[in-house]
Amino acid sequence: MHPRSRTTGRGGTAVQERSERTRRKLVHAGADWFHRNGYANATLGGIAASAGVTKGALYFHFASKDELAEAVQQRGCALLDESLRALRASGPSPLQALVDATHWLARALLDEPAVPASFRITKECAGTRPGVTDFHLVWATAACDLLRQARDAGELREGCSWESAESLVAAAVCGIEVMAGTGMPGAELQRRVVALWTLLLPGLVPEGTAGGFRTAVPATAYAHGFSGSAG
Repeated sequence: MHPRSRTTGRGGTAVQERSERTRRKLVHAGADWFHRNGYANATLGGIAASAGVTKGALYFHFASKDELAEAVQQRGCALLDESLRALRASGPSPLQALVDATHWLARALLDEPAVPASFRITKECAGTRPGVTDFHLVWATAACDLLRQARDAGELREGCSWESAESLVAAAVCGIEVMAGTGMPGAELQRRVVALWTLLLPGLVPEGTAGGFRTAVPATAYAHGFSGSAG
C-alpha cells in the first residue's frame, strides 16, 4: 500500500521522494526480519527500528504486518521478473537462460532479503492468510516456462517425456532454496548449481549437445539482472 496522502508542487515532490525512500527502507528491513526471524516472530517495532524510522512512519505506509509482508513478496516477484527479462534480453537460448536464472536465484537468496523472505512467508502463511503469494509456485512456474520455451525451440531431446522433464526441473530448481536455507556458503551453493546442471543437461538435450551449454555463472553475471535493481 502506498502512502495515504499526496502532495503537489516542487516541495511536494521532495516530500514524496522522501516518503518513497522510507517505504523502500521499510520493505528492505521487513524482508530481513521475515527472512531471519520468520513471519510470526517479526515485530513492527523491530522492523521500524531497523529501518531507522518511527512506528508512526511505518503505519503511514503499512496498516499491518500482513500489508508489509505482501509488499515484501511483491518486491521478491519484481526482482525475479526483472532478472528474467534481463536474462532473455541478453540473448541466450531459453535453456541457457534457465540455467542462468538458477544462478541468479542462488545469488539472490544470499544477497536480496526479499527473495528468501518471500519463500519463508509462503511456507509460514500460505493458505492461512489472505493475499499471500505462493513464491515457490511463482519461481517453479517461471522456470518451467523457460523449459517449455526450450522444448518449443527444439532444445530438448526427441522423445523426452514433457511431464518427466518438467517434474525433474521443477524439483531441482526449488531445491536450490532448500540448500540455501541450510546456511551453505555462497560459493558452495553456486558449485552445487553447476553440479545440478552437469547431471541434468545430458538427460534433457540431444546426445552430444550438453557441452554447448554453460553451467557456470555467466562471466558478466548479467549485471542488470543479477544486481537486484528492481524498484
